[in-house]
Amino acid sequence: MSIFHFAFNVTDLDQTRNFYGGLLGCEEGRSTDTWVDFDFFGHQLSCHLGTPMAVAATGLVGEHKVPMPHFGAVLPYDEWRALADRLEAQGIDFILAPQTRFAGEPGEQSTMFFTDPSGNPLEFKGLADMAGAFAK
Repeated sequence: MSIFHFAFNVTDLDQTRNFYGGLLGCEEGRSTDTWVDFDFFGHQLSCHLGTPMAVAATGLVGEHKVPMPHFGAVLPYDEWRALADRLEAQGIDFILAPQTRFAGEPGEQSTMFFTDPSGNPLEFKGLADMAGAFAK
């Protein structure tokens, strides 16, 4: 098994811990005074203090322009729905509210976009059939 590692900048480690650990439910790993690791849905995130990357809404997906770059996770639909419900209950300010796109087509997916407290954009996709992640 291989896992993906992504290191990026955040502006505040306490806010980062509250967001990734508290809100998203990611288990915290190793840390120092300048960075913290999380188990991000089976992958390793390393959040380092610094200036977050520049972001622009340049990604055209369907009828929506989405922030680029962004990262996230592809989840089984039931897990995605539970996360969407938790985020909605917490009053998250969505860039793109939870919705389904490509209905009835290969790659049908539910999706949502929002940012972490440092402004890093995330997308979470929910699939009824995880094999659809690579549908053509």
